[in-house]
Amino acid sequence: MRDEKKAACQVCRAPLPTVTRGRPPAYCSRGCQARAYRRRKNPPPAPVAPEPGARSSRRREISEALWRVAAGRGLDAASMREVAAEAGVSLRVVQYHFDSKHRLLVSALRLLNEDNERHARARMASVDPSDSRALLGAILGEFLPLDDQRRAALRVLAAYYARSLTDPALASVFLHDAQPIEQLVAGVIERAQREGTAAPGLDPRHEADLLVAGITGLGMDVLHGRRTVAEVRRAVDYHLDRVFPGGPGGA
Repeated sequence: MRDEKKAACQVCRAPLPTVTRGRPPAYCSRGCQARAYRRRKNPPPAPVAPEPGARSSRRREISEALWRVAAGRGLDAASMREVAAEAGVSLRVVQYHFDSKHRLLVSALRLLNEDNERHARARMASVDPSDSRALLGAILGEFLPLDDQRRAALRVLAAYYARSLTDPALASVFLHDAQPIEQLVAGVIERAQREGTAAPGLDPRHEADLLVAGITGLGMDVLHGRRTVAEVRRAVDYHLDRVFPGGPGGA
């Protein structure tokens, strides 16, 4: 039994007449048949995929635009349309590289973390790794807005933190359980205790929790203008003197 579904021209999609014998027509007219023939002889060029480097560069431009919106107005204002406008591209370009806002937020966060780590390693290259007190001070300094790069990064991370309070999917990425900074700080204190330069009675893990939480809050206070960098440095030195009672260089 012949299918009752109405056939359509393969070129213009106009309905085709129903036939009871022979092969059903594929085109509604000789003109459409001729256009189909020309398409087969001269097919349109295949779209050119962007080079991997160009794609990566565009994703960075979009991510940096999101950072600027987040730093200035928070993540709630960072719609894909607003990010596109900030980046100077169309919304379709943003959607091509990031198929959802969540994917854009996560990708931009990971890129920011990579940038922060790269800058931190460069700044800490001049620190003597055998000087545990200086090393710990440099680690804590990465949480303070001591230059434009750290100031901007802290504002973006603050926006992510605020958003994570009401976005469980983002919180699962932003607030991971590993706590690498606390582990790093605890490791520095443990090593200093073995070397005899840190107070032996301290619990490295508890000290790390206190120091990281404290410097995070103090960094936010500097951003808000509630404290100066000099005041925060004095508070940090006070705690470092407690961890390293021998002063700079250890006992």
